Amino acid sequence: MTLNGVLDRAKPAVRWGLAHALPRTLMRREARRGDLQGRLVAAATNGHDLSGLFDEIRAAGPLAPGRYTWTTTTHAAVRELLSSNDFRTRSSMPDASRLGRLVTWSASDHVHPVRPPSLLAVEPPDHTRYRKLVTRVFTARAVEQLRERTQQIANQLLDELTPRGPVDLVKSYCGLLPVTVISEILGVPPQDHGRVLSFGAAAAPSLDFGLGWRAFRSVETALAQFDAWLGDHLEYLRRHPGDNLLSQLVAARDNGVGLTGTELKATAGLVLAAGFETTVNLLGNGIALLTRHPDQLALLRERPELWSNAVEEVLRHDPPVLLTGRTAVRDTEVAGVTLPRGAIVTTVLAGANRDPAVFTDPAAFDITRANARDHVSFGAGRHHCLGASLARMEGEIGLRTIFERFPGLRLLPESSRRPTRILRGYEHLPATLT
Repeated sequence: MTLNGVLDRAKPAVRWGLAHALPRTLMRREARRGDLQGRLVAAATNGHDLSGLFDEIRAAGPLAPGRYTWTTTTHAAVRELLSSNDFRTRSSMPDASRLGRLVTWSASDHVHPVRPPSLLAVEPPDHTRYRKLVTRVFTARAVEQLRERTQQIANQLLDELTPRGPVDLVKSYCGLLPVTVISEILGVPPQDHGRVLSFGAAAAPSLDFGLGWRAFRSVETALAQFDAWLGDHLEYLRRHPGDNLLSQLVAARDNGVGLTGTELKATAGLVLAAGFETTVNLLGNGIALLTRHPDQLALLRERPELWSNAVEEVLRHDPPVLLTGRTAVRDTEVAGVTLPRGAIVTTVLAGANRDPAVFTDPAAFDITRANARDHVSFGAGRHHCLGASLARMEGEIGLRTIFERFPGLRLLPESSRRPTRILRGYEHLPATLT
């Protein structure tokens, strides 16, 4: 084997080491030393309640200092950071160091939902151009046109469930509803829905860090397969445009300039990985919360007009995404704290949603909460979730429909949370239906 061949075979191990093994080792070490972010990352893998840690971080100041990063669970600081032009997403920061060059050398050629040219990872002017084109496709009006079809899909999925014996709601409902909706958004033919579901489930941990080697390789394989499939699918849509949002995106132009093939694949991949997996979590978390709070479920039956606000309270109380990060591109100040250029700040979205300065009795699950929509579960600023309207609509229809169809739904004690650190939801949600 040539030297280049040996080096190419080494790249996956380098990618895993830099993106997963090294951060995981550092965070575990810092957790043992009492570092607040290290403790948060360690605790996030087991599904434990993190509200006590949120309070500890908040008590340490609007930005709690750590060995490697700053961390905040303060609502005002999170919103300021995510909206500030003084910060960028971590992956967009140029790095001429030896470590930065190693990251660049080992990078994969396959589309990835959190690496350029994904909307999550690029900044102006590219971000402005991408988002301007994509926003036309994901408008509130376009999403509202999907409402009737989403209701039909929910009804069909529930028709196939039987009240005899236990059923895993993540596998049979929470996962299938959003993947079917997104498949139709992407113009995926029905015979390929199963492939998209398997791609999404396998690639979802790509949004996380600290993966083991086996999980990392599984994710990379899924991303490579999805990249190849998506390239073929986009080529088909160019030749045979249909009545779907991705066909519109293929044809979208801004001053005569559209998205390149790589940009289109990155956008579609983001819609699948972020939109599909986070909505699975929203539905599962919502079912769990409502079954644990029968008084709130009873109130929804009396006042069904509260379903929209109930979805906002689910997003606030147990959001699908725990945290995100930003890097300072210049010396700056946030919430009275001076930060140097290159400072990394972890914004804990779930912690900001429990800030008592904004939410009265933040630990309570209250579907009548007047300001539930003030949560930051969809982020803020230019990287505010593009699919927020879609997720809200799917969440409302998905939760309302299953509880209307099965008012005696009861979760079994074998429910288990996902082991991921950033995505927060249920891996298994066994239930009996009546």
